[in-house]
Amino acid sequence: MTSTRRFCPPLRSLLALAFLFCAAVLAQTGVAFSAPAVPAESSLGVCSAILYDLDRDAVLFEQNADQHIPPASLTKVMSMFLAMDQLSSGLASMDNTTFVSRNAARTGGSRMGLNENEQVTIEQLLTGMAVSSGNDASTAMAEYVGGSVPAFINMMNAKARTLGMRDSYFVNPHGLPAKGQYTTARDMLTLARAYLHAYPDALRFHNTHVLNYRGRVTWNKNPLLGQYPGADGLKTGWINASGYNLIFTALKGDKRLLAVIMGAPDSQLRSIEAFRLLDAGFEVCGNEAPTVVAALDNLPREKYHPDIRKNAREAYHQFAAADRGEGTQTVHRAKAANRDKQTKASAASKTKKKHVEKAARQRHNNTDGQAARRVANNAS
Repeated sequence: MTSTRRFCPPLRSLLALAFLFCAAVLAQTGVAFSAPAVPAESSLGVCSAILYDLDRDAVLFEQNADQHIPPASLTKVMSMFLAMDQLSSGLASMDNTTFVSRNAARTGGSRMGLNENEQVTIEQLLTGMAVSSGNDASTAMAEYVGGSVPAFINMMNAKARTLGMRDSYFVNPHGLPAKGQYTTARDMLTLARAYLHAYPDALRFHNTHVLNYRGRVTWNKNPLLGQYPGADGLKTGWINASGYNLIFTALKGDKRLLAVIMGAPDSQLRSIEAFRLLDAGFEVCGNEAPTVVAALDNLPREKYHPDIRKNAREAYHQFAAADRGEGTQTVHRAKAANRDKQTKASAASKTKKKHVEKAARQRHNNTDGQAARRVANNAS
C-alpha cells in the first residue's frame, strides 16, 4: 500500500512556499521585511539623518540624507500642511464639519477611531492625524480638502515640487505601505521647515500627548514629548520598509533645532539617537563642541534611557482620572437634581396649601355674610 506521505510536501517546503507567496504579494505593495541598512562607520545607528539650525538657517549634520526611504506616517505632515493651507486661505475653518465616508472609516493601521457617517470637525481631524497618527483621519481630511483622495494626492505632489522636494513622491495621504512612495531625510526636513515657518501654531497639535475621541484613547508616539526639555513636535512613522522614522524639534533658550531620523531598526534606538542628536546640536550652538560628529563621540548611548511608554502611561492615568472625575460629577449632578426636585415639590405643596386655606377662608366669609344678612332681615 502506498503511503500518502510521499504525495505531501514536507512542512518545511510548505512554509517556504508560503513565505515566497507572501513575499511576492508584499512586493507588489512596496513592503520590505526590514528597515534600511545602517551605513558602515556612521555616527548614528540609523540609516539616514539630518540636523538643522533654524536660527542660523544651516545644516549642522547629515548622514546618508538622500537615501530613498518610504515616509510612513511622516506623510501626514504634508497632509496637515495642505489642510492648514485650506484654513489659511479662508476656504475652511477649524469648526467646519465633514461626514466620515466608508472609505475613511475603513482605513486600517493606526486610527483615531472614526465611524462611518459620523460628523467630525477639521480641528478634530488635525488632532487625530498628529496624536493618533490616524490613517482614518488622514483619509477623511484628504476627501474634505481635495474632494477625493486621488485629487488630494495630486495636490500633495504639486506641493512637494513647489517646496523643492526633489526626491519625494506620494501615493496616499497617510503613509501606509504603497508601491512607488518614497522620500528622503533631506526632503522631510525641507517639508517640516516650510510647515513650521508657515504655521508655527500647528505645533499645538503635535505637542498634544493624549487624545480621547469618543471614548477611544490614543497617545502620541513621539518619545521626546515630556522627556526632552523644549521638545514640542513633530511626527513619528513606521512601516517595515522604512524602519522607525521621526521628525523632531526642540527649543532651548532662543535656539530651535529641527531634525529628521529615518530607518532606525527599533523604536528604542530611534529615541536614543534623537536625544543624542539634539544634545550634540545644542552643544555646537553653545560653542561647547566644534562639530556635531565630535559631540556625538562624547555622548555614549549608554547615557540615555528614554521611556518610550511614557505617553501610554500618561494616557492611562489621565483618562482613568477623568473617568473617576466624570463619575463623581455624575453623582453630584444627580444629587443636585434630586435636591432641585425636592425643592420644587415642597414649593408646589406650599402653594397648594395656600390655595386650600384661601378657599376655606372664602367659604367661611361667605357663611358669615349669609348669617349677617339673615339677622338684618329679622331686625327690620
